Amino acid sequence: QVQLVESGGGLVQAGGSLRLSCAVSGRPFSTATMGWFRQAPGLDRDFVAAIRWIDGGTWVANSVKGRFTISRDNVRNTMFLQMNNLKSEDTAVYYCALARTPWTLNRNDFGSWGQGTQVTVSS
Repeated sequence: QVQLVESGGGLVQAGGSLRLSCAVSGRPFSTATMGWFRQAPGLDRDFVAAIRWIDGGTWVANSVKGRFTISRDNVRNTMFLQMNNLKSEDTAVYYCALARTPWTLNRNDFGSWGQGTQVTVSS
């Protein structure tokens, strides 16, 4: 079993930046895909970004491309989401998740989830 714990959310003004972290512990996961998702009230959960743990390959959704960057520290077993030029529409609960497959963008493959961290962008 693996545990995921997000941190770094908060309230920020539009145009500002936040850096989310996801600390991973428990069962080894060297061949995994990790991802960031977000969910705003009343909306579906969106897939924001993914990273291939073994070599750091990444994917970022078009809606945040150029503003969000996903990265990981495979020594500290921590994943990050650097969010710049935040907009009000980025307001959501952000979740990190893990899929036990080397690379996937199928959200159904993500079986382990954190508890989420709230990001609120004021305009």
